[in-house]
Parts: sequence; structure tokens; C-alpha cells
Amino acid sequence: MASTRRADFRNLHRLQVRWAEVDMQKIVFNAHYLMYFDTAISDYWRRLALPYEATLHALGGDLFVKKASVEYHSSARYDDNIDVGLRCARIGTSSVLFEGAIFRGDTLLITSELLYVYANPATQTSQPVPAALRAVFEAYEAGEPVTDLQVGAWDSVREQASTLRTDVFVQEQGIGAHMVWDDADATAVHALVSNKLGRPVATGRLLQHAPQVGRIGRMAVDRGLRGSRLGRDVLVGLVNAARQRGDREVMLHAQCSAEGFYTRLGFVARGLVFEEAGIQHIEMVLPLR
Repeated sequence: MASTRRADFRNLHRLQVRWAEVDMQKIVFNAHYLMYFDTAISDYWRRLALPYEATLHALGGDLFVKKASVEYHSSARYDDNIDVGLRCARIGTSSVLFEGAIFRGDTLLITSELLYVYANPATQTSQPVPAALRAVFEAYEAGEPVTDLQVGAWDSVREQASTLRTDVFVQEQGIGAHMVWDDADATAVHALVSNKLGRPVATGRLLQHAPQVGRIGRMAVDRGLRGSRLGRDVLVGLVNAARQRGDREVMLHAQCSAEGFYTRLGFVARGLVFEEAGIQHIEMVLPLR
């Protein structure tokens, strides 16, 4: 394995060791380290902006573990905060090799190699790794962007944004379709984030709520990718659009479950909680000047 410093891993997944994972000596059972790497693999796919199941279904394949090796250097203990690093080290014709490392601070505890075979999901016979998927892995490991942000008119994003709105608002949250689309789409500024396979993963829109006041709404992020900065990218794109047209502030109606997300980006709650489309909301505002 190549160098195993923390700095060598672009993907670090934070975990905390719990009682159920340790033995009488309060050190982690050996088998749990593979579980930690498996959890980090899920996070790795999120960093690629690729919803795992939908992506592999669309590509017509799946990844199966061929070999997993673990080398122990030191033990993690109960209540340790550990960071699990993963990197895609090599892509063969039909295989993908991940190298992993677990750190407590800068101390290396565990190293691992996880070899996956890309195969037909029905027969589990190997097949070539799709060129498009290979390109995403290589771009991420090279530090290149794995998403594209488009800000523009409704006609330019209608098909992809509509698909994502349907998945999030209608299918997941049970909001009536008549409340998801309206005539304001035609005059709004829209933001759409797509991954490198062309799948829409986040969207939102900006209205002119009042003179020099923008209103952001219809914020939707693919369910499997929330918490991975995609919503932030949409929000920043819309705030920049509001600033460029001379708005002095932007406001929005945030679902209460997402209030913390907007607070971290500088929005402040204003007024009382209210119900909208059967969901608790709070108005929030961000001054622009």
C-alpha cells in the first residue's frame, strides 16, 4: 500500500466507538473494522454525488466484494473518535481496488484493502467497469469537481428539476403535485446540480418576492445524498444570483427539520413556526448588504 498518512486520503469518515463494538478490554472486536470500512464506502459514494443503488441500476451492473484484508497496527478503544479514510487505488478491467486506513488523530490504527468486482447483478459474472464510472472515480481522486452547477431559466432545467421535485416532494414527502409546480417557475431563476453521469441531485429556485427581496424555494436534494454539500451549492448559487441582480436580502420558508442547515449558512429565523403543505416551517432571512 502507498503512504498511509491522514493527508493522503481525500475521504475521511468520522465514527465514534460504542460499547457494543468492544470486548472486555474495551478495545474494538476485530471484525468491526470491516464494518467501519463498509460504512465509509457508503460515504465515499456520497462524496462522488452518486446514489449507489440508482447509479448501478442505470449502469446495468453492481459491485461485489472479492477480497477484504485488514492489517492491525494498534487498537481503537471505547469512546474513541476515529476517522476512516478510503481511496480508489486502482481500477482494472472489471475490478476496483480501495485502500483504507483508520486513524485516531494522526495515529494509524488499521490498514485495509477492499477488492470489488463489477458484475452482472443477476448472474454475478464479471463485466467491464463502465467508462463513465471509471471517469468519476478518477476525477474525484484527482481532486476535480464531481458535480456541475447550472443557474438559469426554467426551460433549461425543467426536465431534470421536475424529476427531482417529484422524487422528493411528491413521492417522499407526500406533497400534492399541484403544490409543487406553479406559474412562478417561468419567471424564476433556477439552480440545478447534476453529477458526472448527468443525474440531477439538487435543485432550487429564486423568485422576486418584493423590490430588492429575493425568495428561495423548492429546495430539493436527492434523499441518499443529503448532508454532502449539494444543497449548499444550490443555495450559494441562488444567493449569488440574488446579489448580482441587486437584492438587499433573500428569505425563504425552511422546513423546521432543515433550520440548522440554513442557520449554518448565515440565515436567521424570523417569526413563528407555521404549517405549509402539512409540514412545519419557519421563515428565515439572509441580509446581502
